[in-house]
Amino acid sequence: MFHAIGETAGEIWQLIKDEGPMSISAIASKTKHPQTMVYMGLGWLAREDKLRFTQTKRGTSLSLKK
Repeated sequence: MFHAIGETAGEIWQLIKDEGPMSISAIASKTKHPQTMVYMGLGWLAREDKLRFTQTKRGTSLSLKK
């Protein structure tokens, strides 16, 4: 399971790098991973201090820290 979470985190990082900021639901849709796996991948990236969380009117937008 640990390996799968790391791979998902890598896919999420690449997706945000290529397409820019997006919501958690957009990430889940584009990666085709279950939302629980997306949350674990996001936790991995957050723990590594790679994400910026921005509150919008519609929810939270995620982008990469520079």
